[in-house]
Amino acid sequence: MPFALLFTFIVVLLIPATATADSPPDILFINGAVVTLAGPDDSAVAEALAVTGDRITAVGKTADLSALAGPKTNIIDLNGKALLPGFIDAHGHFPSSGLIEKHFVDLNSPPIGNIITIDEMITALAAKAANTPAGEWIQGRGYDDTLITEMRHPTRWDLDKVSTEHPIYIGHISGHLSVANSLALEMAEITRDTPQPFGGKIRMDEETGEPNGVLEEPPAMGRVGTLLPQFSEEDMINAIAAAAAGYAAVGVTTAQQGATGPNGAAVFVKAYQQGVLPIRVHVWPVLQAMVALIENGGTLEQPDANGMVTFRAVKGFADGSIQGYTGYLSQPYHSHSHNDPRYRGYPRMDREALAKQIATVHKAGYQIAIHGNGDAAIDDVLYAFDRALDADPRNDARHIVIHAQMAREDQLDRMAAAGIIPSFFNLHTYYWGDRHWDIFMGPERAAQMSPAASAVKRNMAYTLHADTPVVPMEPMRIVWSAVNRLSSGGRVIGADQRISVIEALKGITTYAAYQAFEENDKGTLEPGKLADLVVLERNPLTVPPLELADIPVVRTIVGGRTVFER
Repeated sequence: MPFALLFTFIVVLLIPATATADSPPDILFINGAVVTLAGPDDSAVAEALAVTGDRITAVGKTADLSALAGPKTNIIDLNGKALLPGFIDAHGHFPSSGLIEKHFVDLNSPPIGNIITIDEMITALAAKAANTPAGEWIQGRGYDDTLITEMRHPTRWDLDKVSTEHPIYIGHISGHLSVANSLALEMAEITRDTPQPFGGKIRMDEETGEPNGVLEEPPAMGRVGTLLPQFSEEDMINAIAAAAAGYAAVGVTTAQQGATGPNGAAVFVKAYQQGVLPIRVHVWPVLQAMVALIENGGTLEQPDANGMVTFRAVKGFADGSIQGYTGYLSQPYHSHSHNDPRYRGYPRMDREALAKQIATVHKAGYQIAIHGNGDAAIDDVLYAFDRALDADPRNDARHIVIHAQMAREDQLDRMAAAGIIPSFFNLHTYYWGDRHWDIFMGPERAAQMSPAASAVKRNMAYTLHADTPVVPMEPMRIVWSAVNRLSSGGRVIGADQRISVIEALKGITTYAAYQAFEENDKGTLEPGKLADLVVLERNPLTVPPLELADIPVVRTIVGGRTVFER
């Protein structure tokens, strides 16, 4: 059954549910634009909403619901502001934004940061090194080789100008490449004789044959990554508190840690117990670790955190990043990379090995989400999902293709038939649209990236995400981008793939709840569902489309409790 048809059986209850004269609501929102996103007419707007405890108890007209109020009811007059379901992070890496803010040098270029040359990177890193004892690591994050004047990656020798007494390690904005200085390479024992790993690459200087410091993908990056200092529990909890505050301020009521170990929920539970985690968190354990757990007879048990921290999908990788030239394509990149006009990127792992791991986890009953940017990688993912579903049929697996950036129309047909959810990193059209058009993909393929309109035409469930910390967590910019598909340079990137405001909002609410098997609790404003809510200064259904990203969040509510108020 097409996903959209599931909602034709839901009736929007614009009448009181459980709140009565004997049990008045705890909170009553009145005189607003209550965008329910529920029912056959998902653009229907109510005026008022009642909350008792952590649940919505009524949705309707201000005059009708006002009669439910008791002497202790907190009446919030919206004065025309919009009330929506809380925004759900469909894919990201919470609380990395908090860790980076506290422990990394910001190397982002505009429109995120200020770095525009390698010399400016060196200056920023040197300032950190000057206040760091010799021998301790210096880490940076967010550089983009295609946004700096030199139009290249920094090298080990560039980073040696910062310091030869500190190991230095900086991450590309994509998260799929990094650069190490000479000391870090020496510590990792990376030399000209180090074998190239499958699914990654140690880049070499073309003249000398020595490693130039640039490492592609975890099979190569991990040689340095395993040497990095581990964050303490206190560091992690402080980062959770900082990231949660930032997420709540933009209306996110459910965040996601999109790649961690089977024990990755523990620190979030502790943060919740300490009272510094005001929003919900979905935790996604990584595929290889889950395979090992299953093969050793283990299972994943939901943490005891009052529903604030939950395990969801199991996360794997099929390829890397288009803008890092590590995404795996069926046709060559638009501009030549690695001096090879036939270059198409490469897979993270062999197709059969990926299929075997997915089959193991699928058979054990888990939902699976696989990172696939290039269309060749998506072919491998769909092959693996098909194999798993054929061997062990499951009617409602809701497996996910993360990013699905270059998904073709035939691949969307296969996803729709199998109930697979594409989760689009649609902000690529804003942050990298011009460079996809000019450098990586060329105009024709760039116009089709993150093909949300094609998913809408197929009545598919789809989600939209920011992959934070790759780009900032800005849900209303996600909506703006899906509706307008404008690059940071002002170019329209595929007008045919624009979707409506309602369709974009559902990608971060209704469908995001469905993706997590939480449609009975989240994603729409209906009696009985959790009171995870966001108040916007203006109604996104009536503002000019170009102003969507500028709508301020006024209040964020999680389970009936205000966690942010402007």
